[in-house]
Amino acid sequence: MITKRPSHERGHFDHGWLDTRHTFSFARYHDPRYTSFRDLLVINEDRVQPSRGFLTHSHDNMEIISYVLEGALEHRDSLGNGSIIRPGDVQRMSAGTGVTHSEFNPSATEPVHFLQIWITPDEQDLKPSYEQRTIAPAELQDTLRLVAAKDGGDDAVTIHQDAQVFASRITAGASLAHKLDPGRHAWIQVIDGALKLDGLSLTSGDGAAVSDEGQLRLDAVAPSHFVLFDLA
Repeated sequence: MITKRPSHERGHFDHGWLDTRHTFSFARYHDPRYTSFRDLLVINEDRVQPSRGFLTHSHDNMEIISYVLEGALEHRDSLGNGSIIRPGDVQRMSAGTGVTHSEFNPSATEPVHFLQIWITPDEQDLKPSYEQRTIAPAELQDTLRLVAAKDGGDDAVTIHQDAQVFASRITAGASLAHKLDPGRHAWIQVIDGALKLDGLSLTSGDGAAVSDEGQLRLDAVAPSHFVLFDLA
């Protein structure tokens, strides 16, 4: 079974400094149909204006992944980490027993566009930790590139949950396949472009929940960038 989550149905708030779209219920946005999907709790598509950002705030017991699409994002946290995250960078922060951090657009002229993803951990009150990887664009081309997984590996960040996160940039006319083991589920989130997922059309901002399917086929109608979550 495949259920489409159209882009225009996502929660949308324009705060001036922040334009954000919520695939799942988040903050003031609530959709009883989409509170989460399996252990995937949040996919926020954020655009932050130059020299603006999220002030220091706290999290606990959450796996937080940031995936920058355009621009740059400055990260600072109570663990002592400070970095600039750019397109192709994947950042993972395990909030565990508690961590504070800030996210800021350091550019005076260019906005930053990124996905913020939250996955519930498989264990509560872990020791907070941080990890970042840079993945070259060529590594995403016409393949499903593992970017986050329970055991890390393949230069992916490690998350504390039985989940795999793949990213891909697929050429128009190309096809990819992904096998779902029995009992597994998937969520596909299109960042830009146009795909057919087992014949179902998806375009920029669309998502799709997948259950009770053995294999997925992704056909690119146009050059496309997307993320695929393989979930327990």
